[in-house]
Amino acid sequence: MIDFDIIYEDEELRKDADEDLVRKAASWVGEKILAEGCFSLSFVTEETMRSENAAYRGIDSVTDILTFALTDGEDFPPVSMDGDEKEWGDILICTARMKENAAQFASSDREELLRLIIHGILHLSGADHETNDFQKEPMLIRQEALLKELESVL
Repeated sequence: MIDFDIIYEDEELRKDADEDLVRKAASWVGEKILAEGCFSLSFVTEETMRSENAAYRGIDSVTDILTFALTDGEDFPPVSMDGDEKEWGDILICTARMKENAAQFASSDREELLRLIIHGILHLSGADHETNDFQKEPMLIRQEALLKELESVL
């Protein structure tokens, strides 16, 4: 079973990331990719995203998503200790950048939200990509296939 917390840094962010949709999508994707364990999914402002990106990646700019897998650098999947639930990590999504992406790529805000949820959970599972080439990167190819499948079940 998958368990997760949804956190909104600011109540205004709920307008861009409907909690019911986020819960359904994260449940489906989490079960499909991670199978069990827990993670958090936070929606943050541009200021917070810039700060986190600078602190953890040394990049002083806003990005759409940051994923902090608790097992970065270790073998996947994480092993629970003493019967405790597996902890996968944390996903931060900047809804302002999400909306910019949607406009830039001529997709809807909803589609981009679902794409970022999938993207973050794939990173938690240990998947990674070197480029943003949706035609060549295995993780991004899988992401887009999962997006189509998710859209069909929501």
